[in-house]
Amino acid sequence: MAFEYSIEILGFLAVIAIVAGFVDAVAGGGGLLTVPALLLVQIPPVQALATNKLQASFGSFTASFTMIKKGQADLKTLWPAIISCFLGAALGAVILQYSPPDSLELVIPVVISLICVYFLVAPNPGDVKSKPRVSKHYWRFFYVPVLGFYDGYFGPGAGMFYSLGEVALRGRKIIKAIAHAKVLNFTSNIASLIIFIAGGKVVWVAGFAMVLGQILGSYLGAHAAIKGGMRLIKPMIVMVCLAMLCKFVFDNYL
Repeated sequence: MAFEYSIEILGFLAVIAIVAGFVDAVAGGGGLLTVPALLLVQIPPVQALATNKLQASFGSFTASFTMIKKGQADLKTLWPAIISCFLGAALGAVILQYSPPDSLELVIPVVISLICVYFLVAPNPGDVKSKPRVSKHYWRFFYVPVLGFYDGYFGPGAGMFYSLGEVALRGRKIIKAIAHAKVLNFTSNIASLIIFIAGGKVVWVAGFAMVLGQILGSYLGAHAAIKGGMRLIKPMIVMVCLAMLCKFVFDNYL
């Protein structure tokens, strides 16, 4: 079914993208807003995920560039993780086109619940740098490509998973964790977008309607994260987790 658009629909998508860009830059989970919005305007699931990658790539690039410019992300140490993330995301995007991610609907709520509990009960997670729980090799060549695969295959919440891994597994301060998460999120977005473009899955009109909103929201969100620190980031992560869980319950049980 072809996507039928109007000025009202495109305006709706643009506004959603502004809010999602801000949320994603601060806490991750912007796909919670954008993917349902794309489905709501009658774009089929695989095309919705592909189109989401188009607009999310601009948002994650804006947030990444802002974090790098502010000195929060160190690309020199990230290159091995960037490469493994790219490969994982590309593989995930290829498999998505042959096997839609219905089974993940049962797994993701459990993971999101654990993230929510972690940020609620952990004493000031990410306030100070701590001792890494896993080696950098495990982080670069197992955790990151697995998350890259998830982001290419499904996506919503990936930025949050990157951030949590940096804090809980690598012991980074929250701002540094989010900065690195934005770079990796951009990597997995652009890798999967390339695959989706090659497969002809992107709905360009809808995607570009959301691009300017993503850029604006991500720019504002990145600056808010740097300025607000843990006081802003922790409650927003918890709220995004709870919103994602509520959506899951509503979609499946109500």
